[in-house]
Amino acid sequence: MTLQRRTLLSAAAAAPLAGALSHKARAQANTIKIGVLTDMSGPYRDLAGPGSLKAVQMAVQESGIGQRGVTVEIVSADHQNRPDVGSTIARQWFDRDGVDVIVDVPTSSVALAVNGIVREKNKVYLNSGAGSADLTGSACSPNTIHWPYDTWMLANSTGGAMVRSGGDSWFFITADYAFGHALERDTSEFVRGAGGRVLGSVRTPFPGTTDFSSFLLQAQASRAKVIGLANAGADTINTIKQAAEFGITRGGTKLAGLLVFISDIHSLGLQTAQGLVLTETYYWDLNDKTRGVSTRMALPGGAKPTMVQAGCYSAALHYLKAVADMGVAAAKASGTETVNKMKAMPTEDDAFGTGSIRADGRKIHPSFLFEVKKPGESSNPWDYYKLVSTTPADQAFRPLAQGGCSLVR
Repeated sequence: MTLQRRTLLSAAAAAPLAGALSHKARAQANTIKIGVLTDMSGPYRDLAGPGSLKAVQMAVQESGIGQRGVTVEIVSADHQNRPDVGSTIARQWFDRDGVDVIVDVPTSSVALAVNGIVREKNKVYLNSGAGSADLTGSACSPNTIHWPYDTWMLANSTGGAMVRSGGDSWFFITADYAFGHALERDTSEFVRGAGGRVLGSVRTPFPGTTDFSSFLLQAQASRAKVIGLANAGADTINTIKQAAEFGITRGGTKLAGLLVFISDIHSLGLQTAQGLVLTETYYWDLNDKTRGVSTRMALPGGAKPTMVQAGCYSAALHYLKAVADMGVAAAKASGTETVNKMKAMPTEDDAFGTGSIRADGRKIHPSFLFEVKKPGESSNPWDYYKLVSTTPADQAFRPLAQGGCSLVR
């Protein structure tokens, strides 16, 4: 067979291109791409945001996976606390950009939307920022793991402690989206189960509410012993500050911050926040290992990691351990199988210690009830908490059989 000169030239010109494409394909096949989807500009920026991105970068560095010849790329985006924006970004990441795993996603309404897309695309979702316990209940997925906290755990720990100390009548100020609804629901169940009463609730628009005065006055008018704050981030900070301005707690009414982060306490200051009872699963000053995480993460301005940021670090680190164990090709081929591998492996890191992942995707570790120190009790910057009690890992989260997850047999 005789080839024309044009064909020979075309073939010669194509050879280097084919080689380059083959090299690029091999490189892509050995690359894991992590997408950090978070709040970079809204009410959850301080508790997640850039700190979550830095936490994932730290996990990649400490995983040692690069020494195995695996390349890890990290991209990030701001979902603006809108499910439509978060969904669009997730689809583009999977369909166009080759992202294998999404990490963080504060705001439960966004998380629930992303949860469905990840399952559809058979990728991996490591939730750290969203709180709705429905992610391991009615909305559970074989592609999702829920890491540091959830609404059931918060209700069990903080809500239960308030009722036991005499706070047997409640009124809720609730952020009007999935997280707030779930937190009010779960806490109400604990209050009623302990013989208490829920006198009412009011829903606050999310995002965008900054003036909580009318909502606080409604709560005060109910004469409830406890005003439950079923919100988070800047909303919680503003509610507590405005409650102090109105002198609401001077009459004996207590505020229950049902989800409070150390970044919130820093913004409030100890003079305002002192005595507040809250639950966390990570505190930077808990032990030498948690202090080490804080030092290595080195957030700007000396800030200490929140449990969301610590969760991003812990979840990404465990994911990369699973990838190293099963191989990049297998991990990229099936998010479900990658999550199954993660569930089969015990978890261990400096942020949360040893733990495990249940069939419903719930990461299991202890929770800690803290009280915010008085100004005179704090000895150095960010020394804000004193430990009240510890709930063991096997009791901290909702029992496996009670969540209604379809993965539980």
